[in-house]
Amino acid sequence: MRTLCVTLGDPCGLGPELVARHFAEKGADDRERILLIGPVQPLLRELERIGAPVFFERLDDPKDIRERGAGIYLYQPPELSRLGFPPGEVTVEGGLAAGTSLDAAVAVLKADLAQGLVTCPLNKAMLQQAGFDFSGHTEFLADRLGVGADGVCMHLCGHDPDDPAATMLRVSLVTTHPPLRDVPGLITRERILRCLRLTDGFLRALGLSGPVAVCGLNPHAGESGRIGDEEIETITPALEAARLEGLDVAGPFPADTVFHFAAKGEYPAVLAMYHDQGLGPLKLLHFSRAVNVTLGLPYPRTSPDHGTGYDLVSTGRASIDSFRAALDMARRLVDGGEA
Repeated sequence: MRTLCVTLGDPCGLGPELVARHFAEKGADDRERILLIGPVQPLLRELERIGAPVFFERLDDPKDIRERGAGIYLYQPPELSRLGFPPGEVTVEGGLAAGTSLDAAVAVLKADLAQGLVTCPLNKAMLQQAGFDFSGHTEFLADRLGVGADGVCMHLCGHDPDDPAATMLRVSLVTTHPPLRDVPGLITRERILRCLRLTDGFLRALGLSGPVAVCGLNPHAGESGRIGDEEIETITPALEAARLEGLDVAGPFPADTVFHFAAKGEYPAVLAMYHDQGLGPLKLLHFSRAVNVTLGLPYPRTSPDHGTGYDLVSTGRASIDSFRAALDMARRLVDGGEA
């Protein structure tokens, strides 16, 4: 039986609402245990708002999940019990809850009590103000799970739980959230190779094949050095090294055209050099069904590809499709790519 952790993220944001609305309707898979981690009150608030009964059993100790059968359970870290989490407000308490819940989830994974993790959105600034010196989930988990920032790759993909074989964009990023002026210096042969290896492994886990298309950094992929030389000096040598390792790669291609062909299914994934180069096209096509996957961790980790959405909290207007897609993707990865 699989066990998945689901952290509520910043409980002042959309996390509790996403969890409440999804599981109140769908419940858990009859082959799994879901361990929710975070403060209970925001979740109860959302259940009351939508008129749904409590669907989870509370655990005083996350280790108790080992003795439970299929179902949904909730563990509230004790240090969160006396804090308040006003819906839709930006608070340091929300960042503290997100970081504390993540630490609890990491402990659960390390104790082999769960096989995968789904994280609801957090506020990066509030996470840092609460004392967790990380720029986001990816960096937090890479550190806590002993992989380090150089061992992971940020990947985002469209995913339809009702049609997992549907043609969708899948995009890995060589760099994550640095200022744009720093990107050229961060693009190295080693970073590109790491992301290509991890992307190849992810595609294999999903039963997909075909070349990973690699973007150039500069307009028109540099035009043979006339508009920058990163393609010649760094990207092409990295692709040559990847081919020697047996990886199926293609490029570097101009970023203004390669996504058109990837969206038609000619490439199972694209490797972009920086955040907006890759995620602009992805969110244009799959805004409500995109999933964030951290490649390179010892456990599958997925997340909805959107933020805390403070302005949408408790309005019922937020889409739960991205959360649903993230949960389904985590299930597939834990099960070795099977639905």
